[in-house]
Amino acid sequence: MKNIKLNRDEILKIQMNRDPYLMIDHADEIIIGKKSRGYKHLKNDEWFFKVHWPGDPNMPGMLQLEAMTQMASLIILSKKENHKKLMYLVSMDKIRFFKKVVPENKLQIETELINWNRGIGKFVGKCMINNDIVSKAEFKLMLLDELRKYNK
Repeated sequence: MKNIKLNRDEILKIQMNRDPYLMIDHADEIIIGKKSRGYKHLKNDEWFFKVHWPGDPNMPGMLQLEAMTQMASLIILSKKENHKKLMYLVSMDKIRFFKKVVPENKLQIETELINWNRGIGKFVGKCMINNDIVSKAEFKLMLLDELRKYNK
């Protein structure tokens, strides 16, 4: 299996999220159809730190989940014929939050594809700071173009 690495500009060529909603900066490892790993450097001036919460800024849990889904989408979207296609979140289970994520943290994100069937994938993901798990979840993503092939 070929290991793909993507910087921020390369990520933007593959998937459709844009600032300020792009929750990944770099993919250190993508094995198409298997797994992905990367990170986001959380700067002091991130838009969400200004409002969540003044005096006690931390990354909202929902944005940690979004970071996981964006990283997981690269497992499918990195395949050349899937570049720039839309993937939608279908469901999320077993969500757990363990620690706060604060400015200047490096949010490490790891995801794995468990099952892929007719355009719907089941994934597991986790976010870490200094290799300590801060959040984790199971979720399903749908590749709309692939699903349409079976719904005719």
